[in-house]
Amino acid sequence: MSDTVLRTGDDTVAMINVFDVDPERQAELAAVLDEGAEKHIRHRPGCISVNILTSNDGKRLIYLAQWRSKADIRATMTDPDCRLFRERAAELAKPDAHAYTVYAVHHPETPGT
Repeated sequence: MSDTVLRTGDDTVAMINVFDVDPERQAELAAVLDEGAEKHIRHRPGCISVNILTSNDGKRLIYLAQWRSKADIRATMTDPDCRLFRERAAELAKPDAHAYTVYAVHHPETPGT
């Protein structure tokens, strides 16, 4: 899998799924999504990267997957193995998924420039 790089104009699609989760279930949710990403998602055509971020208060989890196209995302959503992990995650927390295009990226200036 490649590194996650966000840049404008590269035609990739970011699928961001924000889960509201009970703090005592956050670790279990992260483990389910991590297993699904490791076993299935990262091997799917068009997958660039999968990132799982957990909030420090335990109430949210963000699942950020980068794809080459929306068609790759749609094909993955119909895969029975991927669907199984999606359903397991939905049993643990309420998902809110959307596809995004990178609008802008800002970085601090490099010292000496």
